[in-house]
Amino acid sequence: MKHIISACFFLFSWCMFSQNITVTVDKTVTLKEFFKQIENQTDFKFAFTDQVNTSQKYFNQKNTFKNIEIKELINELNKNTTIQFSIVGNNIFVKQKASKTNTGRIKKKLTGQVLDDNNETVIGANVFIKELQTGATTDKNGIFSLELDKGTYTVVVSYVGFKNKEKQITVSDDEKINFKMESDSQQLEQVIITNTKAVDVRNTQMSVNKLTMEEIKRIPSAMGEPDPLKSILTLPGVTNAGELSSGFNVRGGAADQNLILLDGAPVYGDSHMFGFFSVFNADAISGLELYKGGIPSKFGGRVSSVLDVSQQTGDFENSKVNGGIGLISSRLLVQGPIQKEKGSFLIAGRASYAHLFLKLSDNSNSAMFYDINAKLNYRLSANNTIAFSGYLGNDVFDINDRFGSTYGNTMGILNWKHKFSDKINTNLAVFYSDYKFNLEISTENFEWNNTIKSYGLKYGWNHAVTEKLKLNYGIDGQYYDFNPGTVQPTSSDSQFNYKQFDKKYAFESSVYLDFEHQLTEKLNLRYGLRYSMFYRLGGETINTYENGQAVVYNPLYNIYEERTPTGSISYKSGATISKFDNLEPRAALSYAFNDNTSVKASYNRMAQYIHILSNTQSPLPMSIWTPSGPFTKPQLLDQYAVGYFKNFKDGDYSLETELFYKNIQNRIDYIDGADILANNNIEQVILNGKARSYGLELLVRKNTGDFTGWVSYTLSRAEQKTPGRTPGEPGIANGDWYLSGYDKMHNLNIVGSYEYNPKWSFNANFSLQSGQPVTYANGYYEFGGINIPNFSLRNENRLPLFHHLDLAATYTPKPDKKKGWQSYWVFSIYNIYNRKNAASMTFATNEDTGANETRRLSIFGIVPGISYNFKF
Repeated sequence: MKHIISACFFLFSWCMFSQNITVTVDKTVTLKEFFKQIENQTDFKFAFTDQVNTSQKYFNQKNTFKNIEIKELINELNKNTTIQFSIVGNNIFVKQKASKTNTGRIKKKLTGQVLDDNNETVIGANVFIKELQTGATTDKNGIFSLELDKGTYTVVVSYVGFKNKEKQITVSDDEKINFKMESDSQQLEQVIITNTKAVDVRNTQMSVNKLTMEEIKRIPSAMGEPDPLKSILTLPGVTNAGELSSGFNVRGGAADQNLILLDGAPVYGDSHMFGFFSVFNADAISGLELYKGGIPSKFGGRVSSVLDVSQQTGDFENSKVNGGIGLISSRLLVQGPIQKEKGSFLIAGRASYAHLFLKLSDNSNSAMFYDINAKLNYRLSANNTIAFSGYLGNDVFDINDRFGSTYGNTMGILNWKHKFSDKINTNLAVFYSDYKFNLEISTENFEWNNTIKSYGLKYGWNHAVTEKLKLNYGIDGQYYDFNPGTVQPTSSDSQFNYKQFDKKYAFESSVYLDFEHQLTEKLNLRYGLRYSMFYRLGGETINTYENGQAVVYNPLYNIYEERTPTGSISYKSGATISKFDNLEPRAALSYAFNDNTSVKASYNRMAQYIHILSNTQSPLPMSIWTPSGPFTKPQLLDQYAVGYFKNFKDGDYSLETELFYKNIQNRIDYIDGADILANNNIEQVILNGKARSYGLELLVRKNTGDFTGWVSYTLSRAEQKTPGRTPGEPGIANGDWYLSGYDKMHNLNIVGSYEYNPKWSFNANFSLQSGQPVTYANGYYEFGGINIPNFSLRNENRLPLFHHLDLAATYTPKPDKKKGWQSYWVFSIYNIYNRKNAASMTFATNEDTGANETRRLSIFGIVPGISYNFKF
């Protein structure tokens, strides 16, 4: 009987397997449709787990199996699909194949690049696989990479300000696919932010703030002109160097401690019209990133911050024009293809015309500026792109034909981007940058000029070793040419003779390596090292002094004085005068408790080898750059930061909090009465000390809806210490810690934008800062019938509290018009309640009464503005 049962079972199985059927499968056939084809021709039934999606299309290519046995069909399908079929009795079991590489199967790589409608890379775009509920974000080159099993997937690409892009793809081998995103014009015109994750809680990068041009253009500013540089003053840890003055201070640092980059090239002067405008044309800029701490290893040369500004890339397909007309300046931008889909250009210009109105009013004073931005891009091939970025700007300032100055920047950078593979791409760049200041005093018949020039090369590599490990490494170097001053007589009766102050030369180079490492799903680590070298070069003649000290202390008058040189050493051209080198380690980590909450920490050491010589809190256009050398050591920074980051309600709200501590070695300060301008022996008026700053930063943002904005607050302290060199010397402020000129204990900013309807939107910005530390006169004494003020210790006093409220309204007459001439108006009021903020306080004697008095100098009260903006 047993043998009869076995024989029957064998016969039944053989009959089942030997059934011949005809089946057609291709990329359009779902698993459910495939099941029906089998079940309609056989007695087999399918069984599967919840992991198998029967609505998914698993088949990669078209096949028609005619008159094939079921067993042979199953064997063929198992070779080319990501699911496993197995026959047990009259059931066919279906399950997902194991996806781990250690099972013998190799995942396929899906890579690509995300571009916007100007063919510019989109950084930080989300690439999401619907079926797997997983994804990746694009890197700084717009590139993403995913490891997937073979199969058909739905890919969704999303980014703020763009329409979502959805595409179905089939992965049968390593695949490469690019996505081109379309701007959500309605979203941008109506200024609605739809950011779903305001804070990237998993990224190790902290102490960095990013602003898009849409955000920058919503922040009210003087004269209605959007200003990228002024916009960063609304961020935590950033303060101004004075109302509408040039420069900005980050976490208690000086303005010259900020590295400002335009498309990767350094910019040494940051303002027009003595700080009224910044050098950055908002129309030509695509966005900016401000690194305040946790700075990646590829950046170096400054100890306070890095402001990385990027210019737009011209449109590769269509010609476009946009611009604006304001009360004292106008701007125009033209862009378009050089060769469709291969090359593009962008040219933007600004010019002011306030000087024309001054002439109409018989005012002989004059102030004007102009600047030009340019960018050219050309794709040599799929793996090679060259680009050129350039900037030229100048200011002209005259007072009654007696005093005149011109100053400005020139910058050019040429990039070659090459992609070796999906994992390795490089960027080779050469650049030139200079800043010039020329001063002419007609009444004295002489002019004075100073310049800083730099020539540089950068070569950076980005290497995605695995999905969880990325390397960034490279080299860079730049040569400096400093001209602190050339004095030239402008007529034969001038009392000044030609004089060339000692020119200075230097070379700075570095090599860096940076790792981005995902250790676990929750823990990410970035660590790196930068090795920098600096050479002060001849030809130059260097003075020598007794005991090597160029400043001498006079105990009789309790003052520091210039010491007379004992001799000098002449160095030939190219000879090394001084050499410095430093290791600059960097480290940062993030631990994500969940998708919305994380803590982060960072440490970085940085070295700064060039400095601005200025004994004012706000750098002036004539401020002189000088290199480190025998008497001026490089500044060295150690910065520590920890932070807590959280998104609320799916990213509708976000919170960023950070604590930081900075310690800086070799920070110079100036002796009382120091003469900086036209001083050929600057070492005779400076003393070496140190600095520190520490504080708490808070940033709360509302990211979605008709009303958006942020509140930032910083509580901090910035101090310096310049002790005496011997026990008998007092140093500055008796050798104790004293407030630096950049200390702002309280810094509050509130920025809000309200979308009232498609035609009207309203914006506001309120700023409040502690007054700048200053040194006041605390008494007077009489000498020879003259009242002479007696001053307190260095920076022992403060200017009055600084605050103002700015409002703006944007009116778009035809918000639904998307083609042809499109325009909008911006109406703004800077300092609406007419606060007379003090730029300085001076102490003098009233000539009429003989009484001593304090005088406040204020730059601006209420300032209305209006601009008309257009594009077509």
